[in-house]
Amino acid sequence: MMWLKKLGIVGFGASAIGFIHGLIESGKISNYRITILERGKDYAHNTISGVRMDGKIFISYGMGGEIYIPLEIQAKTVEFYLKFSGYKPAADRREGLINYLRSFERDGKKIEFGESFSNERVYKLFYHHGFEPVKSYFFHLGTDILKETNENIYRHFSSFENIEFLFGVTAEDVDFGPPHRVHTEKGDFEFDELVIAVGRSGHRLMERLKEKYPQLVKPNQFVDIGIRYELPNHVMDPFSDMYEVKIRYRTKTGYICRIFCQNPAGKVTLEKYEDFTTVNGYSDSLRKTENTNFAILVTTRFTEPFKDPTGYGVNLAKLANILAGDREKVILQTYGDFKEFRRTKRLGRVHPTLDPESYILGDANLVFPSKIRESLVDFVENLDRVIPGAAYFDNLLYAVEVKFYTNKFLNDVVEDLHVIGDCSGWTRSVQYATSMGYMRAMGMKIQPL
Repeated sequence: MMWLKKLGIVGFGASAIGFIHGLIESGKISNYRITILERGKDYAHNTISGVRMDGKIFISYGMGGEIYIPLEIQAKTVEFYLKFSGYKPAADRREGLINYLRSFERDGKKIEFGESFSNERVYKLFYHHGFEPVKSYFFHLGTDILKETNENIYRHFSSFENIEFLFGVTAEDVDFGPPHRVHTEKGDFEFDELVIAVGRSGHRLMERLKEKYPQLVKPNQFVDIGIRYELPNHVMDPFSDMYEVKIRYRTKTGYICRIFCQNPAGKVTLEKYEDFTTVNGYSDSLRKTENTNFAILVTTRFTEPFKDPTGYGVNLAKLANILAGDREKVILQTYGDFKEFRRTKRLGRVHPTLDPESYILGDANLVFPSKIRESLVDFVENLDRVIPGAAYFDNLLYAVEVKFYTNKFLNDVVEDLHVIGDCSGWTRSVQYATSMGYMRAMGMKIQPL
């Protein structure tokens, strides 16, 4: 009998999916006996919220990570998710890569598609008002279809006799080998080769590994802190052909502010971590709302001697939860009240899409340091110059939203170790996380930007 190498994968999210897909496509899958340790109770509650949150996959060189992902790899990632979502192409590849991908349809309906800043007039409008427009292509599956996608991917991987899933298992610590040893509350596991793919929500484990193996990480001094912003669809309608407006702006404080994760006709939701709760957003393919939501994030860079930007973001999130009176609640405020330093006591014309049990009306000014707060207001006021209505007094903001930049792990120091996806510090999107996992499994060299 052929000897099979024991491969452990910690976490079953975007990067792990990409890695397994790469093993299957390359034929290397037959060389392994694979155990996937996932803390979620089943495939529908897997580690990375991005895989089950919104299903928006893009093709772009301007966002999503700090590694170079070739266009053809990004396209393969989009195609992979589309096919497991039940979509089929109506065009031939010879008609061009983007035309081929945007032709995918399901039940007679084309995939939701958008192209950011392809219109030169719109590009110049934003540019002349000080914004940096980011060009990209978007393909939106929706949270409803994404649940089915997740199940289809899981069932496909489970059909391989040499792949086993162990759900409800949380990795508490890892000792790098050989052999690599993963410590969990249900016992220890040893592997010849190890993939760590726990996403942003695995920050506790990654902080522990950073302390144990400082030689394997590059310092990170960044964290993105901000709000989830909600406003009426009609405000964003003039730019609906883009699906998502991707822009950056240097505010008067000197901080860079950006729009992230826009969800037309979508819903605001909670993102729960181990000991705190932040806010996020998504949109379904079929069930639409009257509001659009997106994150407005301020990139905060720290200098010596401070070395814990992740802890800084975590503590701001915890403070918002404390002010909301519950570890699983966030603060909701109108933009006008936030701008005028008033606690919100009543809402106006915009009705929140977040479950009322998940927020309290409050004052996010009690959470944010002044430079972050001033950056958010400056961004919204200037955004109103190109998107009239972006600064309506009764638009809604939820606090806080945080996106962490994990210390970048070096993947070529320890033999048979792969730290991939958002937990690696090199990616911050479903597209780049999946593609990184795929490239790593294929043995392709990954270049930092």
